[in-house]
Amino acid sequence: MTLSVRLSHDFGSFSLKAEFEAPSGITVLYGRSGSGKTTIINAVAGLLSPKAGRISVEDWVLLDSEAGTNLPPHKRRLGYIFQEGRLFPHLNVRQNLLYGRWFVGQSQQSAELDRIVEMLGIGHLLDRRPQKLSGGEKQRVGIGRALLSNPKLILADEPLASLDEERKQEILPFFERLRDEVSVPILYVSHSPTEVGRLATTVVALEDGKVAKQGPAVEVLGDPMVLPAGARAAGALIEAVVIAHHEDGLSELDAGGIRLLLPKVPVPTGHRLRVRIPAQDVILSRQAPEGLSALNILPGTVETIRSGEGPGALVSVKTPAGSVLARVTRRSADSLDLAEGVSIHAIVKTLAIAPEDVGG
Repeated sequence: MTLSVRLSHDFGSFSLKAEFEAPSGITVLYGRSGSGKTTIINAVAGLLSPKAGRISVEDWVLLDSEAGTNLPPHKRRLGYIFQEGRLFPHLNVRQNLLYGRWFVGQSQQSAELDRIVEMLGIGHLLDRRPQKLSGGEKQRVGIGRALLSNPKLILADEPLASLDEERKQEILPFFERLRDEVSVPILYVSHSPTEVGRLATTVVALEDGKVAKQGPAVEVLGDPMVLPAGARAAGALIEAVVIAHHEDGLSELDAGGIRLLLPKVPVPTGHRLRVRIPAQDVILSRQAPEGLSALNILPGTVETIRSGEGPGALVSVKTPAGSVLARVTRRSADSLDLAEGVSIHAIVKTLAIAPEDVGG
């Protein structure tokens, strides 16, 4: 199924004009505060009536301003995952999960409960009240409740924003599994490059109320001309396969024939991973480097150079592993005589790749 969105709306001096499609999987609305993410998700949820637009999931029309269609929130068949669990405190976990039976036939509900409880790993929590749950556990229950309402669309509005780093790392694998196992579109709001790199199948990059670029996560995140969260958050996404685990605590990956070494990842060999490489952690060299402590060297050619207003430049390097971004000074770019098509080596320290930037 595919969510189609076309919106136009004004808030004083802010104007939103966005059009995109969100297929099955996780589509991330990615951008800074004030870029229009919340306005879009509120319009999809029915909490905001835009000046003009059309929102549909296949032939299920939620909004069509020209035809006069504007379904109220409770008729939109949405599963909503909030920043906080927002569970009913007087109900235990099982009862919170089954709250969706008011919207779906009970026979359907019982058939799905066991599968979703297993997927989210919350079987041991079913008799607990929300007061006895951690933040991460509350979010897993919130995800389950959204799924059990049998939605045609799932909305997740910065669902990890209220969690500390440890709880975020606990929840991210469940969103990865949700992305891979649920057939309905998931619209996910975030300004975190780590979450986007880990989760997104599709990215809608927003800048000042407009769609700067949309498409597969690898393409959008690897484009130096699109910086929805700013140059400091820039980083490319590559895909690789785990081929070995070594006794010194490193895992070896194959990325398009290029060897990558990372701190050990807890997955078996043969497992495919997504690795986000922050641009600020990439060094460039015109010659093949020797005698370095850095273990990851990716030969390639310069694709694009984007110079900022300050002293920095963002360089896109095409390698057999995929496009890699490097954030360097303009002085360095000049001294290396960088230009489109120039041969270059991208160098990445093994320990610069954080565990939270590696996912399934």
